[in-house]
Amino acid sequence: MDWTRQIDGYCERVDPTFWAEPINAFSNVAFLLAAFVMWRRVGAAQLPIASALVVILGMIGVGSYLFHTYAQVWSAFADSGFIALFAVIFVFAVNRDFLGLKGWRAFAATALFIPYVTITVPIFERLPFFNISSGYWPLPLLMVIYGVALRRRASATGRGLLLAAALVTVSLIFRSLDAPLCAVVPFGTHFIWHLLNAVLLAWMIEVYLRHMRGPLAAALRAR
Repeated sequence: MDWTRQIDGYCERVDPTFWAEPINAFSNVAFLLAAFVMWRRVGAAQLPIASALVVILGMIGVGSYLFHTYAQVWSAFADSGFIALFAVIFVFAVNRDFLGLKGWRAFAATALFIPYVTITVPIFERLPFFNISSGYWPLPLLMVIYGVALRRRASATGRGLLLAAALVTVSLIFRSLDAPLCAVVPFGTHFIWHLLNAVLLAWMIEVYLRHMRGPLAAALRAR
C-alpha cells in the first residue's frame, strides 16, 4: 500500500497542496473545543470510559486536521481510526453500563458490532444518496436500536441516544451533499459535518455522564 498516495475526496480540495482545504482543516477546532468542554464536565469523576472518550474526541480533531491538510492514505487512517475507536468504546459502554451486561457478555455484545457493520454497510451502498456515506449510516441506526431498547429501562438515556441519532443523521446529510452541491457551494458542506459531529460526540459523552450519575447506574454498581 502506498501510504503517501494523495486523496482528493472533497469539494474544497482543488490541488494537492497542504492548505487546499482551509475551511475543512480549521473547522476541526470544533472537536478540540468540544473535548475541552467535556473534559471540564467529566472533572474528577471516577469514570475512565468518559475520560477516554474525551481524549479520543480531541484526537478525532487532530486526525481529521491531518487528513484535510496532508490528504494522504496514512492521514485518512488517522482520521477514520479515531472515529472507529470512539464508536467501539461507546458501544461497549452502552452494553455494559446502559444495558447492564456483565463481564464477557459486554465484550461479546460489543464484538457483534463488527458483523453488524459488515452486514449493514453493503445495504447502504445499494441505496441512492446513502451510498456516499455508507460506512457511517449504520451508526445512527444502531443508536435508534439502543434508544428504543432503553425506553423503559432508562428512558432519559434512551431519549438521549435518539437525539444523538437525529444529530448524526443531519450531520451525514451535510457530509453526503459535499460533492452534489459543489457547483453551487464551491467550498463544500463537509465542514458542517465537522461542526455537527463535534456537538454530537460531546452530547454522546454527556449522555454517558448523566446516565452514570443517575440512580440506575448506582443500583447496578451496588449489585
